[in-house]
Amino acid sequence: MSTAYTDRILALAGLFQAARLAQQLAREGRAEPSTLAASVQSLLIIDAPTTESVYGGAQGVRPGLELLRDKLAGGNTDANDVEIARYVISMIHLEGQMRRHPEMQDAVRRGIEATREQMKFFEAAENSETLHPRLVEKLAELYTQTISTLTPRIMVNGEHGHLSNPLIAARVRAALFAGIRSAFLWHQLGGSRWQLLFSRKKIAGEAAGILESLGAAREN
Repeated sequence: MSTAYTDRILALAGLFQAARLAQQLAREGRAEPSTLAASVQSLLIIDAPTTESVYGGAQGVRPGLELLRDKLAGGNTDANDVEIARYVISMIHLEGQMRRHPEMQDAVRRGIEATREQMKFFEAAENSETLHPRLVEKLAELYTQTISTLTPRIMVNGEHGHLSNPLIAARVRAALFAGIRSAFLWHQLGGSRWQLLFSRKKIAGEAAGILESLGAAREN
């Protein structure tokens, strides 16, 4: 599962997964813990040996792959799909903005490295399927200080009670941060907006193939 195109689709799945997480958190106040952990922890993987390893394996973006398979092949779309698409386009735009600000890229990298060092003190209390609140807080703070200063900012719609909750708001920011990290990786691997417009069925088919291979691996 290591072709260049497959790697590109894994990164795109990470982007769509992050958009869905932000939507769930804002509207429902919750998200699947293991999915949120896979996305947010991808921010800490700066120099990954493979694309899969960014997400702890392709399984880490399974929900994102399912979104690509189900939503890009055509058919009916609903308001939730439109909202996810808006978040995806916004994150791609901000990733492009960030690429024009090398000093911001440096600040983000330094901030992530500092966060990773600080979190070593909490590793004993963590496992791969949960997120330490302090990690979410630090990443959300870094996002606010850097990417969130770019325009236009991502406007997240949801329940006021959830968005006014500091912990949930921090998780939303961390999810968006993870999505922009995936957008950056997707661009590095040759992804472009044109592909989202004109190669939707091909992307959906590749995502379906990856999911099938994950199912076969699980059976074995």
